Amino acid sequence: MVDQGVKILIVDDERPIRRFLRASLISHGHEVHEAETGIEALEQAARVKPDLIILDLGLPDMDGVEVTRKLREWTTTPIIILSVREKEEEKITALEAGADDYLTKPFGLGELVIRIKVALRHTFPVNDHSVFQTGTLKVDLAGHLVFLDGKNISLTPTEFQILRVLIWQNGKVVTQRQLLREVWGEAYSDESHLLQVNISNLRRKLEPEPAKPKYLLTETGVGYRINIVP
Repeated sequence: MVDQGVKILIVDDERPIRRFLRASLISHGHEVHEAETGIEALEQAARVKPDLIILDLGLPDMDGVEVTRKLREWTTTPIIILSVREKEEEKITALEAGADDYLTKPFGLGELVIRIKVALRHTFPVNDHSVFQTGTLKVDLAGHLVFLDGKNISLTPTEFQILRVLIWQNGKVVTQRQLLREVWGEAYSDESHLLQVNISNLRRKLEPEPAKPKYLLTETGVGYRINIVP
């Protein structure tokens, strides 16, 4: 279950979707607000100051990607995209505009609840003085130290930087282009093979079963996220 008392803004022009989400989220104890256009979404976001926004891309007056860009001019509120659009490039565009996550309609309520929990963690950012832990993986960001099951793991500088960028996002999907720019620089934004090789090496070092990753998850065709586990 999502933490109680979260204020959520639902932006969707389909009334049945809004009604379903409202009933489901209220049953978890949340305060729910609604908007059906992009303009209304921007107005509601400024007035209500929600803890999280669930945003459809296909709005009647403005594309959801543009709404996301406008929101990101003044707020870091987590945004989860819900859309019938399935093309990977459209997912990447939305994420690079500033969305935190992307779910394709139709979606399961259980999956949405999980994504909400992950997105809300982004309101508590990780910094370079933190010690980050997920499962038995522990990363001392200031000391550049990585431990798995209490054992020190040696990473290359590039591998550590990839891991650090994923940790900074605290469970958020990071696109391949974003990772390449952060780690190698703007000139390498299309060199996906560099990233794939280094992710493969990281998994060999950090995953109990590299073929079935527990910590470094792939969002197919989009990018990667670090999994937050107890």
